[in-house]
Amino acid sequence: MAGTDAVSVRVFSLNCWGIRYLSKHCPQRYAMIGELLSKEEHDIVLLQEVWSEKDYLYLKKTLACSHPHSHYFKSGVIGSGLAIFSKHRIHDTFLYRYSLNGYPYMAHHGDWFGGKAVGLAIINIGSQTANVYVTHLHAEYCREKDSYLPHRVVQAWELQQFIRHTSAGADVVILGGDLNMHPQDLGNRLLRSYTGLRDSYLETAKFDGCEDGITLIADNPFTNKKELIPFEKGIRIDYILFKGSSEIDIHCDSMSTTKGSVSGHPFPYSDHEALTAELRLESVKAGGDRQSKTQAAGSGKLAELVDIVTEARTEVKVGLHCAERMRYTAARTGVMGLALLLLELAIAAVPWFAMGAEQPFPRTSFYLLAALCFAILLTTTLLYIFYTMELKSLQGAEDQMRLAVGSLQEKLRGFPLAQPHNAARKPPEGQEPSAFDSEE
Repeated sequence: MAGTDAVSVRVFSLNCWGIRYLSKHCPQRYAMIGELLSKEEHDIVLLQEVWSEKDYLYLKKTLACSHPHSHYFKSGVIGSGLAIFSKHRIHDTFLYRYSLNGYPYMAHHGDWFGGKAVGLAIINIGSQTANVYVTHLHAEYCREKDSYLPHRVVQAWELQQFIRHTSAGADVVILGGDLNMHPQDLGNRLLRSYTGLRDSYLETAKFDGCEDGITLIADNPFTNKKELIPFEKGIRIDYILFKGSSEIDIHCDSMSTTKGSVSGHPFPYSDHEALTAELRLESVKAGGDRQSKTQAAGSGKLAELVDIVTEARTEVKVGLHCAERMRYTAARTGVMGLALLLLELAIAAVPWFAMGAEQPFPRTSFYLLAALCFAILLTTTLLYIFYTMELKSLQGAEDQMRLAVGSLQEKLRGFPLAQPHNAARKPPEGQEPSAFDSEE
């Protein structure tokens, strides 16, 4: 039964595309974003790709009156790009950096240097405690041959773990950001099924925005239309997800997105569209007629989750085999470089042992070849270390998934018997149960 103490929370999320000196019209667009946020006065603002701390400080100064509380999550070489602004006081923050995030030699993609992560801010909204998360996962780049898929699946796995293990005492959970995943992609299904988070676009009573809620649209002048093939209209990869608790029910009354062009300005805010969700928080009392519904829904969700985690485990194994091959290639090339370097050293030592003998190679060519062998040896050594670290992270994720599948299957077998002992922990009406709502 809903109480009368409903609280409205407006949440904003935007990938700002803020690469200094590379992103087009960066200063002008940040001025436009600051103007928008000052005028709209959202309760919570979640930003991604704020790569320059100077841009964050500019927004902090601009939003000092409308959003007096803020935090910038620092990570990696150029930062995580994550920032949060709030009308409500931020009591605590924490950053978790994903163990896998692309490859350092893919410099033209740049994800590895960004230190992709998930940031947590604990905020009090009235008398309720809200865990607010902002994140940005690895980009896809090529859907037909996505070499980063195992990394993104592991990131989604670590994201759901981080949310589950840090939100136990929260009344409200809100996640916003650029997930770089389509709604039915494996990582997205894994995240939502495991945590019980609900998609504001699917849950909203009123929507105003781009068709199908897409956030990377072909009509945006900053978008490379070739990257959207075969999705001619665009793709939906930015999200605002939420869930309540046993004491708080949460609804999405309305959601909207920008539509590319901005009135009075020659270009949009970013290459992504901004999202705004208006959430309504209500105190609830558990109803006795929900037990059978919760049991049936929870059993079905557990069975579905077993399949999803098994699918994710399979994808991680594919990444494992690829990393093993790359490590073997790096080791073999390194051995060849070492052999050539030792051969050159042996040739260089000939004049020392054969008195009067001359060096058989021109000195310049000899030094260049030695430098090349040393460069090969150094590069392959670094790659071998990197691929070893990648293997460890993939193996760790695969081990965790294996344990999770076993635990979920055990719970699924005993679900009808275990459920009555957990009647007091049923989720509120309308909320999908998370994977661990039925734990003993």
